[in-house]
Amino acid sequence: MAEALKKHIFSNIYIKFIIIFIVGVIIWLMPVPKNVEINAWHMMAIFISTILACILKPLPIGAVSIIGLTISVLTKTLDMKNALSGFSESSIWLIVMAFFISRGFIKTGLGSRIAYQFVKRFGKSTLGLCYSILFCDLVIAPATPSNTARAGGIIYPIIKSLCEAFGSRPEDKTERKIGSFLIFSEFHGDIITAAMFMTAMAGNPLAQTLAKTFNVNITWFGWFLAAVVPGVISFIAIPLIIYKIYPPEIKSTPNAVELADKSLKEMGPLKREEKFMAIIFMVILVLWITGTLTHIDATLTALVGLSLLLIFRVLDWDDIKSEKGAWDTLIWFSVLVMMADQLNNLGLIPWFGNLVGNNVQGFSWQVILLILLLVYFYSHYMFASATAHVSAMYSAFLGVAIAEGVPPMLAALTLGFFGNLFASTTHYGSGPAPILFGSGYVDQNKWWSLNFVLGVVYIIIWLGIGSLWWKFIGIY
Repeated sequence: MAEALKKHIFSNIYIKFIIIFIVGVIIWLMPVPKNVEINAWHMMAIFISTILACILKPLPIGAVSIIGLTISVLTKTLDMKNALSGFSESSIWLIVMAFFISRGFIKTGLGSRIAYQFVKRFGKSTLGLCYSILFCDLVIAPATPSNTARAGGIIYPIIKSLCEAFGSRPEDKTERKIGSFLIFSEFHGDIITAAMFMTAMAGNPLAQTLAKTFNVNITWFGWFLAAVVPGVISFIAIPLIIYKIYPPEIKSTPNAVELADKSLKEMGPLKREEKFMAIIFMVILVLWITGTLTHIDATLTALVGLSLLLIFRVLDWDDIKSEKGAWDTLIWFSVLVMMADQLNNLGLIPWFGNLVGNNVQGFSWQVILLILLLVYFYSHYMFASATAHVSAMYSAFLGVAIAEGVPPMLAALTLGFFGNLFASTTHYGSGPAPILFGSGYVDQNKWWSLNFVLGVVYIIIWLGIGSLWWKFIGIY
């Protein structure tokens, strides 16, 4: 009864708005600390209320962002020019363009074809099948900025088909045959690929944009170069660890090869649209990789790619107009970036950095970075969105790190990577989690307990082996 009442209260939109309003008013009316401008404090109240609304979700994130923007102008905390400044950020348009590019993979069927090709060649064992699925995720990750779309829209339907083919269904209590292992492995594979590429998850360009406010310029290739070694090691090790601690009942999967072969025959030969999609995708990747040499901006590269897709009719304008995720992201991304940027411009983040810095003085920068990253990672239990978490804490933690002597690029990149890795905590902490957990193949206790173990593994790989690699390539 008590649990049902609690569920009803927190599912009611008006109760959620009342909670958000009360929190915002309390912060707004609190005594303003010394050396902090009144507008900076009010901006924090609006920002925290907006982030809380993103977590409680009384309305979609785009809607609550618009409300937050409106309040910031109505209360004269910001003028209209500054309130709309986020819409001019090139990194935000990069992620929007990449949404459109990913639409090409789905529309043409190229994403599914790539997946089935890997399954056909490497899917004779359950472990090989797992790696073939994850490798598909890896291949399409650079041009799929929504890891939710990648895991849920492209990979999950294929895994579901494979599970059905092997008679692995949660409703029949046969999920452990193969489904639990494949679903949970894909969840972690998607986290790893998201961390490896700046354009593989919506929060990554946000981190890049926020880092710019501290004069730290992260390039697409710079992000990839720093992530490639710990990323590849995680990509190889994590499925093996899952295979040992959460093994599938079926170890051999010859039927998967047959299923993939049948699906490929049904798809027929490579279509004209798929050929153009593949060629344009390669052009985009080359331009992103060589951006530091050619001085072609990553956003311009995405615009070139989208233009080519339109010219060669891989996509039409109706596809662009109907890509709701892109336009939704443009709205809430721009607002959250603007708010975080204004907190820095108005002096609140530097003030917070000094406050925290005063409490960690005397420690080496290595210890300070470790403490910040651990707090950043495990505080994700309180968030239902990786992007909301990045929006709320990235700038503050980066500011503290830089103020206490952590090499700026190292701090910016490690916080960026952990903005993906901390998704390995709960079944609600990132976009793909509710989709894959909701399939019913892994129960909540297993999801949390296994994720806790794997979270420690990520920290060891990325801060242990990763640190050696980052030293080698001269990041610090």
